[in-house]
Amino acid sequence: MTSYALGLDYGTDSVRALLVDTTTGAEVATNVVHYPRWKQGLYCEPAKDQFRQHPLDYIESLQSVVNGLWDKAPAGAANQVIGISFDTTGSTPIAVDSNGIALALKPEFSENPNAMFILWKDHTAVKEAQEFTAAANKAAENYLKYEGGIYSSEWFWAKALHVLREDQVVRAAAYSWVEHCDWMTAVLTNTIHPSSFRASRCAAGHKVMWHESWGGYPPNEFFKGIDPLLDGICDRLPAETFTASEIVGPLCTEWAGKLGLPEGTPVGFSAFDCHMGAVAANVKPGVLTKVMGTSTCDITVAHYEDIGDKCIRGICGQVDGSVLPGMIGLEAGQSAFGDLYAWFSDLINWPVSNLLQDSELVNAEIKSKLLHEIEDKTLVALGAAASRIPVAVSGITALDWVNGRRTPDADQTVAMAIAGLKMGSHAPQIYRSLVEATAFGARAIIERFKEEGVAIDSVVVIGGISKKSDFVMQTCADVWNCPIDVLESEQSCALGAAIFAATIGGAYPDAASAQKVMASPVCKTYQPDSKAASAYNDLYKKYQALGAFVNGAAQ
Repeated sequence: MTSYALGLDYGTDSVRALLVDTTTGAEVATNVVHYPRWKQGLYCEPAKDQFRQHPLDYIESLQSVVNGLWDKAPAGAANQVIGISFDTTGSTPIAVDSNGIALALKPEFSENPNAMFILWKDHTAVKEAQEFTAAANKAAENYLKYEGGIYSSEWFWAKALHVLREDQVVRAAAYSWVEHCDWMTAVLTNTIHPSSFRASRCAAGHKVMWHESWGGYPPNEFFKGIDPLLDGICDRLPAETFTASEIVGPLCTEWAGKLGLPEGTPVGFSAFDCHMGAVAANVKPGVLTKVMGTSTCDITVAHYEDIGDKCIRGICGQVDGSVLPGMIGLEAGQSAFGDLYAWFSDLINWPVSNLLQDSELVNAEIKSKLLHEIEDKTLVALGAAASRIPVAVSGITALDWVNGRRTPDADQTVAMAIAGLKMGSHAPQIYRSLVEATAFGARAIIERFKEEGVAIDSVVVIGGISKKSDFVMQTCADVWNCPIDVLESEQSCALGAAIFAATIGGAYPDAASAQKVMASPVCKTYQPDSKAASAYNDLYKKYQALGAFVNGAAQ
């Protein structure tokens, strides 16, 4: 009898649902729904690095995406789903009350951005992150040694503390904080109450300072020493965490009805999107999986005996079982990749966009279509023109730190820079320098892994950019001087979630067995050009020099 696994992938802009045949690995149906409030730009202030998402966006989109999936799936497919698993962006925490209710779902907080999910790209907590790093470095036990040694403003504790300091009303109502990925599974299994709430290994280990060696989280005194506002929160978090191959609980009656699924369907513990994407990419030691989207997340795994007690500097953590049970998951990434290209597109299109917005000659619907068309065609045209420029001809060097630096060595206070501009520097030359900058930023991560003794022999990429731009991908292959495999699946992160859904549903004894059938094949491989790779070695030194200058100026 046919059975299906349901993987749900919560990205920055939208949620994707993917239905996979557990026997053949065929992707039977997929559906995508954009978050309505986020699409309108509500609750965000980019100039202040504030990016918030309303929990109703997640709830309403979940119902829309799953119910829309049944219109595309074979008749009766919903009744043959044997497991459900999630992945989300992260770190994306929210404050909850003593009953586990997300504050923004209460009428008095429904329009308060501080009561909403704080998106991964929100950098309002730079000061708080620095305080956590300083406190960890002074402590007898460095509680950041398994998280790269530097706490980031993109992560759980810094964001929570920033909101507690900034908003007295939220502070008075907040009992605890939960990650988006854990909140989704708790909602579906009716385990949101703190007495029954349970947490995933992935989120807790990489962002919330959980580690088995100190019995869960750092002691309460550590957090109180940073700010008394944190007093007691760590003790209200579940000390035990679970890998994605384990079951949170059965789908509750309420949500079974809302989603058209059988009551009691197993719901698995979640993980972050990049970790699930790596599972779909058959991640293994020596292979770096790079999720290329608005930002990037870089994931690899290592055997216990290869890592031992070694702590890898400047990454986003090394966590037992965060990717695959029985292996150490290692995470890094860039705070902006596609976002950098989009920024440049918006910059050069500003006059046209504003003139169009002010025009009374066309209606709002036509304006919206024209703006989207301009945005899409701009990057395509820039890529085509930039690809015709020989390496090193433009003389422009850029940094990719337009949204700060995630790794290596997190620092959200740094900014991007462009050097070498002249009167003859036109948009394609500048765009080429930005593409090279993102490739150089990725190379810095690869080199850090290698310096720390983590083998990186090849790269597998997933995400929208990997399918959209031959120019970007070939540049990366040349800069990294290694082959790049692009996965065939259009929904790799959701596919990783589906692999775990099949595992918890009993179709396979473990994730490794499910991967053999369900993981995505490779659709294209980019090989480095030796001449370009040699030229990029020299340009990379210029990138490093510019980065050192900007780093020095920021201090």
